[in-house]
Amino acid sequence: MTSERISGERQGSERQGSERPEAERPEAERLEAERAEAGRGQAERMEVQRMFPAEPAAIYRVLTDPQGHVAIDSAGMLMDATGEPVRAVGDTFVVHMDREALNDFPLGKYDVTVRITTFVPDREIAWTIEGTIRPPIGHVYGYRLEPTDGGTLVTSYYDWSAIDEKWRESGIFPVIPEAALRATLGILARTVARGYVSPQAG
Repeated sequence: MTSERISGERQGSERQGSERPEAERPEAERLEAERAEAGRGQAERMEVQRMFPAEPAAIYRVLTDPQGHVAIDSAGMLMDATGEPVRAVGDTFVVHMDREALNDFPLGKYDVTVRITTFVPDREIAWTIEGTIRPPIGHVYGYRLEPTDGGTLVTSYYDWSAIDEKWRESGIFPVIPEAALRATLGILARTVARGYVSPQAG
């Protein structure tokens, strides 16, 4: 009886020892998933920066004007825009596009709707693109403005971390290179330096 009891206790102890990692595994898996998600978020966001010798308000004025977006486009795809300057999250305007400038997809001329997702006057603006594609892609473009002694540090970012899974599986993201963000940032700097006046002002 004694040997059977010891054997039984030993087997029970072995079962407990083997079961403990199983009990802890969900928590470990959760932490691993969180780390993976954080890593993916970093990998699915692109940022470039540039110093502007200008006040944040002058830069923000261009970014809130639909025609300002056309003026600073570095790809040559934005042909025109329809709508009023945006003033709050949820505001929209329409951009008239022509894909021929990139010569990659035979989309021709089409319209997209820009919907503002972040609006902090003179500090940050971001938007997503809505069109005929379903499901909506869900990528986000934006700018952060940080006042400095010499002007404004401008950060341009492109974030595709929240895109629909259908588009993530397509493997086509990011749809723009870092060089495109840098080029647009350079054109924005030039546009502000020249004293941007909206065509709608006339």
